[in-house]
Formats: sequence, structure tokens, C-alpha cells
Amino acid sequence: MELQSRNSCFGGEQAVYTHASDVCGVDMTFAVYLPPQASSRSVPVLWYLSGLTCTHENAMTKAGLQQHAAVYGLALVFPDTSPRGDSVADDEAYDLGQGAGFYLNATQAPWKPHFQMYDYVVKELRGLLQGALPINDSHGITGHSMGGHGALTIAMRNPTRYGSVSAFSPILNPTQSDWGRKQFSSYLGDDECTWAQHDATVLITENGWHGDILIDQGADDQFIDLLRPQAFAEAAAARRQPCVLRTHANYDHSYFFVASFGEDHVAWHAERLHGMS
Repeated sequence: MELQSRNSCFGGEQAVYTHASDVCGVDMTFAVYLPPQASSRSVPVLWYLSGLTCTHENAMTKAGLQQHAAVYGLALVFPDTSPRGDSVADDEAYDLGQGAGFYLNATQAPWKPHFQMYDYVVKELRGLLQGALPINDSHGITGHSMGGHGALTIAMRNPTRYGSVSAFSPILNPTQSDWGRKQFSSYLGDDECTWAQHDATVLITENGWHGDILIDQGADDQFIDLLRPQAFAEAAAARRQPCVLRTHANYDHSYFFVASFGEDHVAWHAERLHGMS
């Protein structure tokens, strides 16, 4: 881990690091916020996965989560959304290639050599941080849009690794959306059977989740037809899965929406990760 920047923030520390990723085959950048409580003890971790076109920096500077994490004693981790660099495959479209990793392990050329974001988040980066920072084994995960998709699918596929999960405006049924079908066919190939493990609606139907789930969605979200919250809500109801899916009038898909309800999510995770109400 090579430190790129460090700033005091709400009594804690906001840092940005780079490291050589074996999984992605390039240098990766990520951000970590350590709350003031981390100066005297290890703390739980809330992972925040960002959406299309974002880097580690978007949520770090726009979501306003550090103030709440300082109160509730949670570390925050902001990974990048994809590998980057001249050697990494890309596409002219904003929703494919660099900035659009979809938190999966690509199996198809030209993406396979670098686009291994599932293993990067679930295994490599977690292992790197666990040994280097004052954090404990209690991990929660959240995210926005494509990152909400990543948070939900990663949590449901790894229930023993995560104690809590939530999402802001997540892509909830990508196998039936243009924000999913296009990317899955490129990254994973045309066999749609391989897509199911990356669809939260399919996973909630088949696997469920060991706890409750919090999802916030803006009613005026310009991408709501691509996100398909109604499909997930119907699947969760059919399974009787504990889930709070709140739809907020007048809110859109922006970081203003994320910031407006960020405290609710941090408090939600804190209560489930270390019993703080």
C-alpha cells in the first residue's frame, strides 16, 4: 500500500492508497476513512461500491459519509469501479470497460486479463486491508447504482463475509435490463445461465439473505426503468425476505440523493455490525 494522500476529517483520517493488484494485473487506487475510534481499537468496516463512470473519489468527496462514520465508529472503504490504464481494455461507451466493471470476474476477451473486480473486492483488497489497518472482521457493504448491484450480489453470494447490506438506487434486475445484458454478454459471454449469479432479483429468489436489507430509491430517478426496483420488490415479497425498500418523492439518481440518506445507511450498518443504535 502506497499512501497518496492523507487528510484529517471529523476527528479521523481520510487516506488514498495505490497498490499493485495481482488479481487485476495493474495498480489499483482506493480510499479508506478511519474514524476517531480507530486510534484506540479496531473498528467494523462499511464498504461503499460506486456506480458507472465513478472512481474511488466520487463517494469519498460527495456522499458525506465520513461525518456519520465518525459518530458511529465505522471505517469506510471506497474501491475503484474497474482496473485502469493504457494496457486495460476499454470501450467508447460510458457503460462498458473502464469505469464500468460491474463487480464481476470477466471470462471473455479482451476483458478477462484485468476485469476481475469480484475477486478484487471480495478477496484481494479485503485481505490487504485486514492486515494493514485497525479494522475487525465485521464487514458491511453498500453502494450506489452499479455499486448497489455489486453490494447486493456480493453480499448474497458471501453471507458469512458480510453482516449487513444496503443500497442506493441499485441496478436490481440486470439480466432483464440494458444496464446488464449488454455488459454481461461482453464480460461473461452469451450463456445467460452464467449471468444469474450477478442479478440481485434472481439471487434473492434463490438464496435470500440471512438478515434484513435496506434500499433507498428516488421516485424521480431518471434511470428507474433500467434499475427495475419493482422486480426485486416482488421477488422479496414472494420469498418473505425482510427488506425495507423506500421510494422518495422528488429525488433523482445523483449524489445529492445519496448524501440525503447516507446517515440512515451508516446507522443501519452500525447497528448490525456492532450493536450501536
